Amino acid sequence: MRNWLKSVPTLVTIGTVLFLVLIVGGGLLLWGSNFANNMVHDQLKEQKIQFPPKGSPGLDPKEFPGLQQYAGQAVDNGPKAKAYANEFIKVHLAGIADGKTYSEVSAAALADPKNAKLDGQAQTLFRGETLRGLLLYAWGWSVVGMIAYWVGIAALLGAVAVFLGLLLGFVMHRRLADRNAPVHAATSNVRQPVPAV
Repeated sequence: MRNWLKSVPTLVTIGTVLFLVLIVGGGLLLWGSNFANNMVHDQLKEQKIQFPPKGSPGLDPKEFPGLQQYAGQAVDNGPKAKAYANEFIKVHLAGIADGKTYSEVSAAALADPKNAKLDGQAQTLFRGETLRGLLLYAWGWSVVGMIAYWVGIAALLGAVAVFLGLLLGFVMHRRLADRNAPVHAATSNVRQPVPAV
């Protein structure tokens, strides 16, 4: 082992450092992925948001075709949060003020402060867009968690590959050293001629 370290110090050092970086990095990425997914799940679960049940007027298959698979379920993960935000809340918000956004309706409400209808629309749009944005943030973090998971797995597989490479290098070095040892021993035992004085 010591001879191997002396003969290929640069490769051993690079391989060892790379192995440690990959193993620590992979572990941290998996931990981060788990943390992100648990955080998203726990925060969404506390909100107790539910998709309407199947067959209810609130989940008409013609109006909400992409939500039928989630009928009656709780919004408790990233994909469900995205579906609820983009295919449920967004559809309802589009019908409040003829497709206008909160900022457009709010500007109109400020220009006409006595208009109760505009004020009500502005408040409803503000609440809906805020909830939609928060749900999309939850979905975004779930995607970050998923990416971290797969990169963590790849890093750990890379660490295994580097370890196997180091092990293979050690074994090959041992074989080469064992093959050269008898030749070196034989040449060192040959008597050298004594020079004449």
